[in-house]
Amino acid sequence: MSNMKKLIRFCRHMGSRLCDCVRSKAAHLLRRCRDSISSLSCFLLFHAHPFWIQLGYYLAVSLAGYLALKATARDGSKLRHRDFDLFFTTVSATTASSMSSLEMEELTRAQLLVTIVLMLHSGEVFTSLLELQLLRLKLLKQSRVDDQVDGPSNIVDGMESGTTSSEQRIDSNQHNEANAMSVGNPNMSKKLKCSTATCLSQIVLGYILLFHVLGWGLITLYVTLDQDAKQVLEEKGLRADLFGLFTTVSTFANCGFVPINEGMVAFRKSPGLLLILIPQVLAGNTMFAPSLHMALWALEKVSAKRKVFGYALRSGRDLGYFHLIESVRARYICLTALGLLTIQLVLFCGLEWRSEIVSGLSPYQKLVCSLFQVVNSRHAGESVFDISMVSPAVLVLFLMMMYLPPYTCFAPEKYHQKVVLGRPPGNAIHHQSGILEGCFTLSQISYLVICVVGICITERQAMADDPLNFSALNIAVEVISAYGNVGFSTGYSCKRRLEAGGYCKDASYGFVGRWSKTGKLIIILVMFFGKLSKFSKRGGNSWDLS
Repeated sequence: MSNMKKLIRFCRHMGSRLCDCVRSKAAHLLRRCRDSISSLSCFLLFHAHPFWIQLGYYLAVSLAGYLALKATARDGSKLRHRDFDLFFTTVSATTASSMSSLEMEELTRAQLLVTIVLMLHSGEVFTSLLELQLLRLKLLKQSRVDDQVDGPSNIVDGMESGTTSSEQRIDSNQHNEANAMSVGNPNMSKKLKCSTATCLSQIVLGYILLFHVLGWGLITLYVTLDQDAKQVLEEKGLRADLFGLFTTVSTFANCGFVPINEGMVAFRKSPGLLLILIPQVLAGNTMFAPSLHMALWALEKVSAKRKVFGYALRSGRDLGYFHLIESVRARYICLTALGLLTIQLVLFCGLEWRSEIVSGLSPYQKLVCSLFQVVNSRHAGESVFDISMVSPAVLVLFLMMMYLPPYTCFAPEKYHQKVVLGRPPGNAIHHQSGILEGCFTLSQISYLVICVVGICITERQAMADDPLNFSALNIAVEVISAYGNVGFSTGYSCKRRLEAGGYCKDASYGFVGRWSKTGKLIIILVMFFGKLSKFSKRGGNSWDLS
């Protein structure tokens, strides 16, 4: 009995020592992990180029989306064995390109929800909110460094005087990195910049919530009351609230996915729905910066934080936020967008008003559908017509529209210098990394030409056997659409095949769905290239074509 008690005490003692050892090891491991995360965050905030941060973000979201789509596929579904097409679809959703190689009705309800999350994370407005959060963390981190080096009294004095003396500056690399965005105004207090970044984050978050909640409610209400739209959803077995949420997120993110195979073609006789979607298309991309400028102008008039909003309006470009623009540039962006829409609408209506693609529509429906189509040609990619059937002149114009960046603007020569100076530097690479500049020795259009040539090589057999579907123009449309993150596609039609032999089934997904894996891989690279195109705008400057 005595031996048994000794054995129990020994076991308790050894168990206690083992627990202490495990606890100590776990605490040490947690400290190492915390230090590693802190070091990684400091590296990302102060040393990593924004290009690599954003590329890593899109790759991580794409990989997570692929795993989620694969995990939520139906048991026995063919999608479980189409890994490359699933990854292609997630990349398309993450880059807001809507270049699908799957039919949307193949996705389960859970997969539709996963796609909604991917599209939400891909939108230009949402990613700009993440950039603001990183900028805010960077400023807070730098403020702590300044507090440790200069002491709190110097910071207070700096805020009262509005300037920062040269003695307050530190010579560390982190300080220089944080001040890199303040070259234009080095005396501006970091505390004011941090307050501005915080206020901007709140405004952008409110902007996102406003359009999503309002859009979701309006779309759900419309498809519930409109008989044509309601009948379409009943035939597809799709709930109105899920359709409203999916379409709202997709439209505001300018992704272009619609949860039914026919896309917006099925709603061409529902002009009210199209009119609800048009403001969301514009607000989510082309008109975001002017809308933000207008919101800041209004808040400066009524808010108590006039100093913060005034700084954002007049000196915000020193903050390093890409979407902060000055009033002159905001006006010309709006005028240019209106002019481009007018040109497209006049040409489209002039050439297609009596064509086959608008047959069965009333004049009012034709006008609304035409307006919706040309609005989507810039970035969103939702289509109410078969793109392959539009006139070649319209298709070439769409190619140009898809290539243009969202904040393209035209200004008279006497205002041009002021508009150019009002362009925010944002993440412009020519201020930060000469190494990255060297990666883009060619212009953006040159890389697109190389991709078109590469796809013509990989699909050369299909081009020889099926020249009407696999034409060079159709391939160019697909590449430019992927680069512009638009999603327009001429599709594939079995009726256009010259040789009728062999099995052929029309599918609702895009033309790229018929390509080889190598061709799809090139399009994946083009989608990433287009999403990160702002880092390659200065490419090709080494070439002299005079």
